[in-house]
Amino acid sequence: MNRDRFGTARAIALLLPAALLAGAWGSQLIGHLVPCEMCHWQRWPHYAALMLAALAFVVPGMNAKRALVLLAAIAIAVSGVIGVMHAGVEYHWWEGFTACTSNVGGSGGTPEEMLARIMNAPIVRCDVPQWSFMGISLAGFNAILSLGGAVAILYFLKGRRV
Repeated sequence: MNRDRFGTARAIALLLPAALLAGAWGSQLIGHLVPCEMCHWQRWPHYAALMLAALAFVVPGMNAKRALVLLAAIAIAVSGVIGVMHAGVEYHWWEGFTACTSNVGGSGGTPEEMLARIMNAPIVRCDVPQWSFMGISLAGFNAILSLGGAVAILYFLKGRRV
């Protein structure tokens, strides 16, 4: 395999989930968007991809590195598929897979404090996008970027033997 192509695949496998997770966390912590349950589902494969891609920089042996990058690409694609499912729910193409959720945050306290947190917590609906640009929600952007990134990684992984 051409090492430059592999290096590109490995870099995409590391940087894409890192960027998408940074965007998700940034929109949550800085933009004050509250993620729904399906938003969280999209993050888990990116966490896995990030770990797999990071390992591909430190493990010995090209076959092991290649396998880790391939697994990272698969995890990124899984997040993209979940993004498609979530975007479809937001665009009302099909019904959601989960009930609406509430992000209460925190734990402990008196029963009155816990009840107050529950009553004041925002209701987060999976079928209503909290933000969109040109009609594309965050779930839609995740689907496009994740599936496109997975295809790019596979393209660069395929490479010619030298």
